[in-house]
Amino acid sequence: PQPGDVKLRIYDILGREITTLVNEYQTDGRYEVKFDASNLVSGIYIYRLEANDFVDSKKMMLIK
Repeated sequence: PQPGDVKLRIYDILGREITTLVNEYQTDGRYEVKFDASNLVSGIYIYRLEANDFVDSKKMMLIK
């Protein structure tokens, strides 16, 4: 891991951005992010992490 600009965004299954959880410069290390999904309905969402040249997206399921 290298220091750099980090973005963590949440999208709905149609690709619409729901929220940005992180959008800042960070040093290398481990981080924890809390996500308040109380205003969202149950379903599948995508989270996308961008850090320097690294980009990864994963599905997550919200069950209420």
